[in-house]
Amino acid sequence: MNVTNCRNCGRLFNVMSNEKICPACRAKLDEKFGQVKEYLREHTSASIDEVSRENEVSVKQIKQWIREERLTFAEGSLEGIDCENCGRMILTGRFCDSCKAKLANNLMSAYTSPTPTTGSPKRIARDSDRMRFL
Repeated sequence: MNVTNCRNCGRLFNVMSNEKICPACRAKLDEKFGQVKEYLREHTSASIDEVSRENEVSVKQIKQWIREERLTFAEGSLEGIDCENCGRMILTGRFCDSCKAKLANNLMSAYTSPTPTTGSPKRIARDSDRMRFL
């Protein structure tokens, strides 16, 4: 059984997976997320700083929710976050569409099976002079 300290409050708690905060802090954070989501429904053009100030949530936490694709900027918004690969402004997630496509293509090319060679394997010249045992 793994036990660790919560990053927010410092209390000890049992870790079931790769959690960093305790269940009590997770519940508070989920409540704050609901509050932010409701605020954004009413104020669709609000900036990150305004949302942070009005809901008492850190800008870092709001950006994390955007990276996790739990929140997104409105279409046509002048704000955004940077793609982690190329730095282009995006509305949600970690990567822009072109970087996602490149990553997917790289993964698919690494996953493809090797093509079998035709014909018999060539013998190396040094193998012909060796002594063979039965």
